[in-house]
Amino acid sequence: MPGEEHWRKLERMYDSSPLNAFIRPKLTVGEGTAEVVIPVRPELFHAAGAIHGSIYFKALDDSAFFAVNSLVREVFVLTASFTVYLLRPVSEGELRARGRVIHRSSRLFVAESEAADAAGRLVARGSGTFMRSRMPLTSDIGYA
Repeated sequence: MPGEEHWRKLERMYDSSPLNAFIRPKLTVGEGTAEVVIPVRPELFHAAGAIHGSIYFKALDDSAFFAVNSLVREVFVLTASFTVYLLRPVSEGELRARGRVIHRSSRLFVAESEAADAAGRLVARGSGTFMRSRMPLTSDIGYA
C-alpha cells in the first residue's frame, strides 16, 4: 500500500476514536511525521482557565505516536513511555503539536514532539518510546 493511502487510513482511524469526538483534534500524517491541532475551548480548561495538562499530553503523544505509526503499516503501535514538559499556559486559539521520528530499530522507535499556541510560541515539548503491538491495522479499529 502506498504511503499516502496508509496515512489517510491512520487519519480516519484517529477520527473514529470516541474520545476525539469530544476533544475534536485534527490529525495530518506524513512520512515519519504527524501534526495534531486541537481547538482550545473552555470545556478543556482546568480551574485556572487554561487547557489541562492532559490535553497537552494528548496532542504531544498523538503527534509522536502517529509519526511512528506512519512508518509501520501492518500493526498498531503502542506508547511505551512518554515525557512531557509544559512551558506555558494556553487559553485561546489552538494547540498545534508536531511529531517526528528521531530513531527507529526493528523493535523500538523514539519520537519527539513540540506544541505551539496560535501565535506560534512553543508551549510544550515531549518525547517517547514506541513499539509494535500485535494488533493488526484493520477496519475493526477504524483503519479503513
